[in-house]
Amino acid sequence: MCTRLVYIGEQQLVLTGRSMDFSIDIPANLWIFPRGMERYGGVGINSIRWVSKYGSVVASSWDIATPDGMNEKGLVANLLWLVASHYQPFTKDSGRAGLTIAAWAQYALDNFATVQQAVDELSKEEFTVVSEFIPGTDKFTTVHLSLSDASGDSAIFEYIAGRLVIHHHRSYQVMTNDPPFAEQLAIRGYWSSIPGDIFLPGTSKAPDRFVRASYYLQMIPKTSDAQIAIASVLGIVRNVSVPYGISTAEQPHLSNTRWRVVADQKNLVYFFENVLSPNVVWVDFKQLDFADNAPSRCLPLAGGEIYAGEASKYFSNKTPFQFAGL
Repeated sequence: MCTRLVYIGEQQLVLTGRSMDFSIDIPANLWIFPRGMERYGGVGINSIRWVSKYGSVVASSWDIATPDGMNEKGLVANLLWLVASHYQPFTKDSGRAGLTIAAWAQYALDNFATVQQAVDELSKEEFTVVSEFIPGTDKFTTVHLSLSDASGDSAIFEYIAGRLVIHHHRSYQVMTNDPPFAEQLAIRGYWSSIPGDIFLPGTSKAPDRFVRASYYLQMIPKTSDAQIAIASVLGIVRNVSVPYGISTAEQPHLSNTRWRVVADQKNLVYFFENVLSPNVVWVDFKQLDFADNAPSRCLPLAGGEIYAGEASKYFSNKTPFQFAGL
C-alpha cells in the first residue's frame, strides 16, 4: 500500500502526506482518541498493555486497525505494505510479550512525542509484533511502519527475515512499499544523477512512485505558508496515486488509491481525502478535547458519508473499536 512523504518548509512547518492503495475496498472512519485509554495488545494472555500518554486523530481500516494518524505532539504514524516483511515467530503461550500488528501504529501514537523516543524504545524489542490474515481475506498482513515528528525527523521500522531493521534519519523523507527501504535508498542514489525535468518514470510501481515523489518534493516551494504547502504536498500525493479501478490481485500494493492524508505537524491539522468523495475534510486539533476523561469520538466515512471542511463538530461519541488480533 501507498506512498508517504515528509515536507520540511520554513519556520518549522512540517507536513507528512500519504496515499492508501489497496486491491480491495478498505473503508476508513476518522477517530479521536483521548489520553488515558487503557490498551491491550490483542494476541492473548501475553499481550502487552499500556495507557495512552497522548491523544490522537486516526484513520481506521475496517474499524479493526490504525494504519494512519497523528497525535497531539505532532508525531505521525503510517503503515505501508511491504511484501518482504517477515516477523518473529509468536505463540500465545510462548511467554514473550506480543502486540497485534493492527495496533502497531497506534502504540507509537499513544506513547511517543518524537521519532527519537520511538527509536530508543522500540529498538529494545521488548515485545513481538504479531501479524495475521486480514479477516475475511486470504491476504496475510505484511507492512512496515514509518514515523515522522514535528521537527522533521523520520524513521522506518521493518521486519526483514525476522529481524527488526530501523532506518532513522531526517533525510528519509520518501518511502513506498517494496522493496525494503535499504533498496529504496539505492534507487534514490541511482536516480539522483538523472535530471527529473528530462525524464521521470511514470508507472504505478513502487520504485517509480518513489522517484517521482522524491523529485517533486525537492521542486515544490519551501514556504512557511501552510495553505500553499498543503496544496503542494497533496498535489504530490495525487501525482503518485493510482487511478480508481486499477487493481493487481496478486500484488495488493499495486492497486488503486482509496484515500489520501496530509498531516500538518506544526499547526496540528489532519486532512483526509476519500477518492470517492468530492471534498477534503480536516480536523483542527485546537477544536478537540484530549483530556483523560474525554470520550472517544468517530466521524463515519465508510458508508459514503460526505463532509467538507473542518469536521470536528460532526464527530460523535462512540466506543473505540477493537484491534484485530489472534
